[in-house]
Amino acid sequence: MKKPLQALLLLLTSSLFGIVHAQVQMNSKFDTPYGNNTAVGKFVELNGAKIYYEEYGKGEPLLLIHGNSGSIETMGNQIAYFKSKYRVIALDSRGQGKSELKTDSLTFVQMTKDTEALVNHLKLDSISIIGWSDGGIVGLQMGISGKSKIKKIIAMGANLRPDSTAIYSWAAKYVQNFRKLIISKIKEKDTSENWNLLKQLTGLLAYQPNIAAKDLSKIKAKVLVIAGDRDVIRNEHTVEIFENIPKAQLCIMPGETHFAPASSPEVFNAIANKFLSEPFKRPDSDFTKWDK
Repeated sequence: MKKPLQALLLLLTSSLFGIVHAQVQMNSKFDTPYGNNTAVGKFVELNGAKIYYEEYGKGEPLLLIHGNSGSIETMGNQIAYFKSKYRVIALDSRGQGKSELKTDSLTFVQMTKDTEALVNHLKLDSISIIGWSDGGIVGLQMGISGKSKIKKIIAMGANLRPDSTAIYSWAAKYVQNFRKLIISKIKEKDTSENWNLLKQLTGLLAYQPNIAAKDLSKIKAKVLVIAGDRDVIRNEHTVEIFENIPKAQLCIMPGETHFAPASSPEVFNAIANKFLSEPFKRPDSDFTKWDK
Protein backbone atom coordinates (compact mmCIF):
# COMPACT_ATOMS: atom_id res chain seq x y z
CA MET A 1 0.00 0.00 0.00
CA LYS A 2 1.36 3.41 -0.95
CA LYS A 3 1.89 5.92 1.82
CA PRO A 4 -0.05 9.22 1.68
CA LEU A 5 3.08 11.20 0.73
CA GLN A 6 3.86 8.81 -2.11
CA ALA A 7 0.29 9.02 -3.32
CA LEU A 8 0.48 12.82 -3.22
CA LEU A 9 3.64 12.78 -5.31
CA LEU A 10 1.91 10.56 -7.84
CA LEU A 11 -1.02 12.97 -7.92
CA LEU A 12 1.37 15.80 -8.73
CA THR A 13 3.55 14.05 -11.29
CA SER A 14 1.49 11.37 -13.06
CA SER A 15 -0.53 11.79 -16.23
CA LEU A 16 -4.33 11.78 -16.34
CA PHE A 17 -4.69 8.00 -16.28
CA GLY A 18 -2.02 7.60 -13.62
CA ILE A 19 -3.56 10.16 -11.32
CA VAL A 20 -6.71 8.26 -10.55
CA HIS A 21 -4.89 4.94 -10.64
CA ALA A 22 -2.66 6.19 -7.85
CA GLN A 23 -5.80 6.49 -5.73
CA VAL A 24 -7.46 3.29 -6.93
CA GLN A 25 -4.35 1.15 -6.50
CA MET A 26 -3.98 2.24 -2.87
CA ASN A 27 -6.92 -0.05 -2.12
CA SER A 28 -5.67 -3.01 -4.16
CA LYS A 29 -3.72 -5.82 -2.50
CA PHE A 30 -2.80 -9.07 -4.21
CA ASP A 31 -1.04 -12.15 -2.87
CA THR A 32 0.79 -12.38 -6.19
CA PRO A 33 3.08 -9.45 -7.12
CA TYR A 34 1.51 -8.79 -10.52
CA GLY A 35 3.85 -6.71 -12.66
CA ASN A 36 6.85 -7.62 -10.51
CA ASN A 37 6.65 -11.41 -10.45
CA THR A 38 10.17 -12.74 -11.03
CA ALA A 39 8.85 -16.30 -11.15
CA VAL A 40 6.93 -15.74 -14.39
CA GLY A 41 8.04 -12.37 -15.77
CA LYS A 42 9.93 -12.30 -19.07
CA PHE A 43 11.49 -9.77 -21.42
CA VAL A 44 11.46 -10.05 -25.19
CA GLU A 45 12.95 -7.60 -27.68
CA LEU A 46 10.27 -6.40 -30.06
CA ASN A 47 10.74 -3.65 -32.64
CA GLY A 48 13.93 -2.47 -30.98
CA ALA A 49 12.70 -2.33 -27.37
CA LYS A 50 12.63 -4.82 -24.51
CA ILE A 51 8.98 -5.49 -23.68
CA TYR A 52 8.03 -7.10 -20.37
CA TYR A 53 5.17 -9.56 -19.97
CA GLU A 54 3.78 -12.09 -17.51
CA GLU A 55 1.66 -15.21 -18.04
CA TYR A 56 -0.81 -16.92 -15.71
CA GLY A 57 -3.16 -19.89 -16.06
CA LYS A 58 -3.95 -22.26 -18.90
CA GLY A 59 -6.44 -22.49 -21.72
CA GLU A 60 -7.42 -20.06 -24.46
CA PRO A 61 -5.14 -16.99 -24.63
CA LEU A 62 -6.52 -13.79 -23.12
CA LEU A 63 -4.39 -10.70 -23.65
CA LEU A 64 -4.66 -7.85 -21.12
CA ILE A 65 -3.57 -4.36 -22.22
CA HIS A 66 -3.42 -1.58 -19.61
CA GLY A 67 -4.05 2.14 -19.98
CA ASN A 68 -1.90 5.26 -20.13
CA SER A 69 0.80 5.37 -17.42
CA GLY A 70 -0.40 2.02 -16.14
CA SER A 71 1.29 -1.36 -16.02
CA ILE A 72 0.54 -5.03 -15.54
CA GLU A 73 -0.15 -4.23 -11.88
CA THR A 74 -3.09 -1.99 -12.76
CA MET A 75 -4.77 -5.00 -14.40
CA GLY A 76 -4.23 -7.08 -11.26
CA ASN A 77 -7.95 -7.47 -10.58
CA GLN A 78 -8.44 -8.90 -14.06
CA ILE A 79 -5.45 -11.25 -13.83
CA ALA A 80 -6.64 -12.58 -10.47
CA TYR A 81 -10.15 -13.22 -11.81
CA PHE A 82 -9.40 -14.63 -15.26
CA LYS A 83 -6.25 -16.70 -14.61
CA SER A 84 -8.37 -19.68 -13.50
CA LYS A 85 -10.33 -19.52 -16.76
CA TYR A 86 -7.79 -18.57 -19.43
CA ARG A 87 -4.11 -18.39 -20.29
CA VAL A 88 -3.75 -14.77 -19.27
CA ILE A 89 -0.97 -12.77 -20.92
CA ALA A 90 -0.39 -9.27 -19.58
CA LEU A 91 2.23 -6.90 -20.93
CA ASP A 92 3.74 -3.58 -19.96
CA SER A 93 3.21 -1.36 -22.98
CA ARG A 94 6.24 0.43 -24.42
CA GLY A 95 7.75 2.98 -22.01
CA GLN A 96 5.54 1.86 -19.14
CA GLY A 97 6.06 -0.56 -16.28
CA LYS A 98 9.26 -2.49 -16.99
CA SER A 99 9.19 -2.08 -20.77
CA GLU A 100 11.68 0.15 -22.56
CA LEU A 101 10.65 3.31 -24.40
CA LYS A 102 13.31 3.59 -27.14
CA THR A 103 11.41 6.26 -29.08
CA ASP A 104 11.21 10.04 -29.20
CA SER A 105 7.55 10.06 -30.14
CA LEU A 106 5.36 7.30 -28.76
CA THR A 107 2.35 6.40 -30.91
CA PHE A 108 -0.57 3.99 -30.78
CA VAL A 109 0.63 2.62 -34.11
CA GLN A 110 3.93 1.63 -32.48
CA MET A 111 2.21 0.15 -29.41
CA THR A 112 -0.09 -1.86 -31.67
CA LYS A 113 2.89 -3.20 -33.63
CA ASP A 114 4.58 -4.16 -30.36
CA THR A 115 1.54 -6.06 -29.14
CA GLU A 116 1.10 -7.84 -32.46
CA ALA A 117 4.79 -8.77 -32.35
CA LEU A 118 4.31 -10.28 -28.87
CA VAL A 119 1.39 -12.36 -30.18
CA ASN A 120 3.64 -13.59 -32.99
CA HIS A 121 6.53 -14.26 -30.60
CA LEU A 122 4.29 -16.42 -28.42
CA LYS A 123 2.92 -18.14 -31.54
CA LEU A 124 -0.69 -17.57 -30.50
CA ASP A 125 -3.07 -18.86 -33.15
CA SER A 126 -6.06 -16.99 -31.77
CA ILE A 127 -6.60 -14.57 -28.91
CA SER A 128 -9.18 -12.53 -27.05
CA ILE A 129 -8.36 -9.10 -25.66
CA ILE A 130 -9.35 -6.97 -22.71
CA GLY A 131 -8.03 -3.47 -23.30
CA TRP A 132 -8.54 -0.58 -20.93
CA SER A 133 -8.35 3.04 -22.12
CA ASP A 134 -5.16 3.17 -24.25
CA GLY A 135 -5.28 -0.62 -24.15
CA GLY A 136 -8.78 -0.53 -25.61
CA ILE A 137 -7.52 1.68 -28.42
CA VAL A 138 -4.69 -0.76 -29.14
CA GLY A 139 -7.20 -3.63 -29.12
CA LEU A 140 -9.40 -1.85 -31.69
CA GLN A 141 -6.39 -1.05 -33.86
CA MET A 142 -5.33 -4.70 -33.74
CA GLY A 143 -8.81 -5.62 -34.89
CA ILE A 144 -8.60 -3.12 -37.74
CA SER A 145 -5.15 -4.25 -38.90
CA GLY A 146 -6.16 -7.92 -39.00
CA LYS A 147 -2.58 -9.08 -38.44
CA SER A 148 -3.60 -11.18 -35.43
CA LYS A 149 -6.48 -13.64 -35.34
CA ILE A 150 -8.79 -12.25 -32.67
CA LYS A 151 -11.95 -13.89 -31.38
CA LYS A 152 -13.25 -11.20 -29.07
CA ILE A 153 -12.23 -7.71 -27.97
CA ILE A 154 -13.40 -5.88 -24.87
CA ALA A 155 -12.60 -2.21 -25.30
CA MET A 156 -13.11 -0.28 -22.06
CA GLY A 157 -13.05 3.52 -22.19
CA ALA A 158 -11.56 3.73 -25.69
CA ASN A 159 -11.77 6.64 -28.11
CA LEU A 160 -11.13 7.19 -31.81
CA ARG A 161 -9.87 10.78 -31.61
CA PRO A 162 -8.71 13.24 -28.96
CA ASP A 163 -11.09 16.14 -29.66
CA SER A 164 -14.11 17.43 -27.72
CA THR A 165 -16.52 15.23 -29.69
CA ALA A 166 -14.90 12.22 -28.07
CA ILE A 167 -13.64 13.28 -24.63
CA TYR A 168 -14.91 15.80 -22.13
CA SER A 169 -13.37 19.27 -22.26
CA TRP A 170 -12.23 19.16 -18.61
CA ALA A 171 -10.05 16.13 -19.42
CA ALA A 172 -8.54 17.75 -22.50
CA LYS A 173 -7.85 20.95 -20.56
CA TYR A 174 -6.13 19.03 -17.78
CA VAL A 175 -3.87 17.21 -20.23
CA GLN A 176 -2.88 20.42 -22.02
CA ASN A 177 -2.10 22.19 -18.72
CA PHE A 178 -0.06 19.23 -17.56
CA ARG A 179 1.88 19.21 -20.84
CA LYS A 180 2.76 22.87 -20.30
CA LEU A 181 4.21 21.95 -16.92
CA ILE A 182 6.15 19.06 -18.46
CA ILE A 183 7.61 21.24 -21.21
CA SER A 184 8.64 23.89 -18.69
CA LYS A 185 10.38 21.25 -16.59
CA ILE A 186 12.23 19.96 -19.65
CA LYS A 187 13.39 23.51 -20.49
CA GLU A 188 14.58 23.92 -16.90
CA LYS A 189 16.49 20.63 -17.25
CA ASP A 190 14.72 19.38 -14.14
CA THR A 191 15.64 15.80 -13.23
CA SER A 192 13.11 15.10 -10.48
CA GLU A 193 10.94 13.09 -12.90
CA ASN A 194 11.28 11.44 -16.30
CA TRP A 195 9.68 14.39 -18.03
CA ASN A 196 10.51 13.11 -21.52
CA LEU A 197 8.51 9.96 -20.86
CA LEU A 198 5.62 11.93 -19.41
CA LYS A 199 5.70 14.23 -22.46
CA GLN A 200 5.32 11.23 -24.74
CA LEU A 201 2.59 9.61 -22.63
CA THR A 202 0.55 12.80 -22.45
CA GLY A 203 1.11 13.22 -26.18
CA LEU A 204 -0.90 10.05 -26.63
CA LEU A 205 -3.74 11.64 -24.69
CA ALA A 206 -3.52 15.09 -26.29
CA TYR A 207 -3.03 14.29 -29.97
CA GLN A 208 -3.95 10.65 -30.51
CA PRO A 209 -5.48 8.36 -31.62
CA ASN A 210 -6.72 9.32 -35.07
CA ILE A 211 -8.89 6.42 -36.16
CA ALA A 212 -11.54 6.91 -38.84
CA ALA A 213 -14.91 5.57 -37.73
CA LYS A 214 -15.29 3.85 -41.11
CA ASP A 215 -12.17 1.77 -40.40
CA LEU A 216 -13.99 0.02 -37.55
CA SER A 217 -15.94 -1.87 -40.21
CA LYS A 218 -12.74 -3.86 -40.89
CA ILE A 219 -12.91 -5.51 -37.46
CA LYS A 220 -13.91 -9.17 -37.81
CA ALA A 221 -13.77 -9.96 -34.10
CA LYS A 222 -16.77 -9.75 -31.82
CA VAL A 223 -16.42 -6.60 -29.74
CA LEU A 224 -17.84 -5.41 -26.43
CA VAL A 225 -17.66 -1.62 -26.32
CA ILE A 226 -17.85 -0.63 -22.68
CA ALA A 227 -17.55 2.55 -20.61
CA GLY A 228 -18.77 4.06 -17.37
CA ASP A 229 -21.71 6.44 -17.61
CA ARG A 230 -19.43 9.07 -16.03
CA ASP A 231 -16.40 8.20 -18.10
CA VAL A 232 -13.67 10.45 -19.52
CA ILE A 233 -15.11 9.39 -22.87
CA ARG A 234 -18.39 10.97 -23.90
CA ASN A 235 -21.28 8.51 -23.88
CA GLU A 236 -22.25 9.49 -27.42
CA HIS A 237 -18.72 8.69 -28.62
CA THR A 238 -18.83 5.24 -27.04
CA VAL A 239 -22.12 4.69 -28.89
CA GLU A 240 -20.47 5.91 -32.11
CA ILE A 241 -17.77 3.26 -31.76
CA PHE A 242 -20.40 0.58 -31.12
CA GLU A 243 -22.52 1.58 -34.12
CA ASN A 244 -19.58 1.32 -36.52
CA ILE A 245 -18.40 -2.18 -35.60
CA PRO A 246 -20.23 -4.97 -37.49
CA LYS A 247 -20.37 -7.46 -34.62
CA ALA A 248 -20.53 -5.44 -31.43
CA GLN A 249 -22.36 -5.17 -28.16
CA LEU A 250 -22.61 -2.03 -26.04
CA CYS A 251 -22.41 -1.63 -22.28
CA ILE A 252 -22.61 1.69 -20.48
CA MET A 253 -21.99 0.79 -16.85
CA PRO A 254 -24.39 2.65 -14.54
CA GLY A 255 -22.79 4.69 -11.78
CA GLU A 256 -19.26 3.88 -12.97
CA THR A 257 -16.27 5.83 -14.28
CA HIS A 258 -13.32 5.37 -16.62
CA PHE A 259 -11.60 3.45 -13.83
CA ALA A 260 -14.21 0.74 -13.24
CA PRO A 261 -11.83 -2.23 -13.87
CA ALA A 262 -9.98 -1.21 -10.69
CA SER A 263 -12.62 0.65 -8.70
CA SER A 264 -15.44 -1.85 -9.34
CA PRO A 265 -13.67 -5.03 -10.49
CA GLU A 266 -16.48 -7.38 -9.44
CA VAL A 267 -18.94 -5.64 -11.76
CA PHE A 268 -16.51 -5.15 -14.63
CA ASN A 269 -15.14 -8.70 -14.49
CA ALA A 270 -18.62 -10.23 -14.41
CA ILE A 271 -19.62 -8.27 -17.53
CA ALA A 272 -16.37 -9.16 -19.29
CA ASN A 273 -16.64 -12.83 -18.36
CA LYS A 274 -20.19 -13.06 -19.68
CA PHE A 275 -19.14 -11.61 -23.02
CA LEU A 276 -16.09 -13.85 -23.31
CA SER A 277 -17.72 -17.10 -22.20
CA GLU A 278 -21.09 -16.94 -23.95
CA PRO A 279 -21.86 -17.19 -27.68
CA PHE A 280 -22.07 -13.77 -29.31
CA LYS A 281 -25.62 -12.52 -29.82
CA ARG A 282 -27.05 -9.36 -31.31
CA PRO A 283 -30.82 -9.87 -31.32
CA ASP A 284 -33.12 -7.39 -32.98
CA SER A 285 -36.07 -5.73 -31.24
CA ASP A 286 -37.77 -5.17 -34.60
CA PHE A 287 -40.58 -7.75 -34.24
CA THR A 288 -41.73 -7.03 -37.79
CA LYS A 289 -38.75 -9.06 -39.00
CA TRP A 290 -39.37 -12.10 -36.83
CA ASP A 291 -41.62 -13.96 -39.25
CA LYS A 292 -39.44 -13.22 -42.29
